[in-house]
Amino acid sequence: MTRTAVPTLGGADLAAVARVMAEAGEPVAGELECSLIAGGRSNLTYRLGDGRRRWVLRTPPRAGRTPSAHDVVRELRIIAALHPTPVPVARPVAACEDEAVIGVPFAICEFVDGTTVQTREAFERLAPESVGDLTTTLVGTLAALHRVDHVQAGLGGLARADGYAARQLKRWSGQWELVAREGLGALGGELVEALAARLPDQRRTAVVHGDFRIDNTLLQISGGPGGAPRVAAVVDWELATLGDPDADVAMMCAYRHAAFDLIVGEESAWTSPLLPGVAELAATYEELAGVTLAHWEFHLALAYFKIGVIAAGIDHRRRSGAGAGPGFDTAGEAVRTYLDLGRQALRSG
Repeated sequence: MTRTAVPTLGGADLAAVARVMAEAGEPVAGELECSLIAGGRSNLTYRLGDGRRRWVLRTPPRAGRTPSAHDVVRELRIIAALHPTPVPVARPVAACEDEAVIGVPFAICEFVDGTTVQTREAFERLAPESVGDLTTTLVGTLAALHRVDHVQAGLGGLARADGYAARQLKRWSGQWELVAREGLGALGGELVEALAARLPDQRRTAVVHGDFRIDNTLLQISGGPGGAPRVAAVVDWELATLGDPDADVAMMCAYRHAAFDLIVGEESAWTSPLLPGVAELAATYEELAGVTLAHWEFHLALAYFKIGVIAAGIDHRRRSGAGAGPGFDTAGEAVRTYLDLGRQALRSG
């Protein structure tokens, strides 16, 4: 099978981007230069620069997209609403929904200086004594997001405020039907039925990130004595919506399993054994947020199912010729593991 390379942005595309930026009140000083930061498994992220300033441009993949996913313009609207709040996000610049401009919709934010800790090797280069502070900072940032008044922030119309678990189960089971490989469809279907039979009432409503873990943040890490790491910006808001914050915590915890390494194609920072396990992460959130997590086994099981669908989606794009690189060849191996984890979580409740 011929694999499709991650597309680059040519001179005509960059000139069009510059025009959109100027129309949004952000004129560039010269010709834009562009380099890929990350791409292939989900949305594509590029660094832009004009020799004086830097920005980040996000686009969806040009092939293999599934319905309702990869909405970078919606991402920017969420970031714009959160920018005045205590939640650290990049300054929004411009968005363009017209696919005729460069072939896909795109969104632009100001570049944030910070460190993306993606690999286990990079994480374990941090001083061991900073791990506790880092955990507190990360979990505290998620708790801060959940404290935002979504109506006051202008996000009251982002989604329905109630019925989050049912909406998520419907959405992700629909995605599962699109991307499941032969032989696993029935196993996923059984988990969906078990989850549907245990749908909980929703106790709280908040903006939920949906994909929160260390590598979806930009960190500023002080090298001085007593310097604690700080989250400079939370990134990758494509799954954000209004929902149950307890489910958001479960998603963060579910990513801790070692099978996540198969999805990203390397030993990831968030699966490091130096980090707290699921129970301790959940307890830290409860302490920092001042709440008790409810219906935990259900939310954890649904989180495992969702990651399994994400893995299946990556494998689906590989099989359609729309992606290549780390994770694409191995993500499919993680699908059964996450389905089994979901079933185990339900049985423990």
